[in-house]
Amino acid sequence: MNFYMTPGANLLMREMGIILFLSCVGLLSGGKFFETIQNGGFQWMLYGVAISFIPILIAGILGRIMKINYLKICGCISGAMTDPPALEFANSIAPVQAQSTAYATVYPFTMFLRVFLAQLFILITL
Repeated sequence: MNFYMTPGANLLMREMGIILFLSCVGLLSGGKFFETIQNGGFQWMLYGVAISFIPILIAGILGRIMKINYLKICGCISGAMTDPPALEFANSIAPVQAQSTAYATVYPFTMFLRVFLAQLFILITL
């Protein structure tokens, strides 16, 4: 069976997939937003901002100092955060595969560390 999809239809399917993913993630996330902020959630939001932006800034600055390609930096950062929308952004910048290769290199290591460190933290707390 032969199958052909035009590039426009392929792009539409990819974009629709990202849109559906992000909308499903965000559907119930804002239900009690203001109540959570009033009851001490602002402090946790600041922690989240710090945990998100400090590693990105460090990786970006070190990558530029080491003169690594910008697309590879984008792929490494999105792989380290296991963030497919960030990879999709990097893919929209240029039609090369450098960012996807960097993402595919970093992603398995990140997933391994997440599983390993979660078990290690549980063992430490026992």
